[in-house]
Amino acid sequence: MMKPKYMIGFFSVLVIFAALLSAGYRMSYSRVLEKQAALEQSAADTRSVEAETDQTGEEPEGEAGFFLCELQGYVAVYTGDRRTLYEFTEIPVNDLPGELQHEIAAGKYISSEDELYGFLENYSS
Repeated sequence: MMKPKYMIGFFSVLVIFAALLSAGYRMSYSRVLEKQAALEQSAADTRSVEAETDQTGEEPEGEAGFFLCELQGYVAVYTGDRRTLYEFTEIPVNDLPGELQHEIAAGKYISSEDELYGFLENYSS
């Protein structure tokens, strides 16, 4: 049979572990809620909804392609209509080169999904 002071120590370690686990869960849950709120706000935000021509002056065709825009300091990917959020990334705009920051502020047009994922792969992490 275990001595009472060992039982108290075991119980204390168990309580501390449960508290740390609970705190970690709360932090991750609040981060998910913040991201969800940002996504919901972006759906209501109409500032960057207006369709613009890309840097070459050509009008993109309907829903083909994607637009990279800034959303709360991060790169957000919209579909060709510039209203539907396709993906919210964790790429901070401030970490990108200056010229690319200006392109994203204006709404950088990307024509294909392969080009989009190539961009995301290059600038994430």
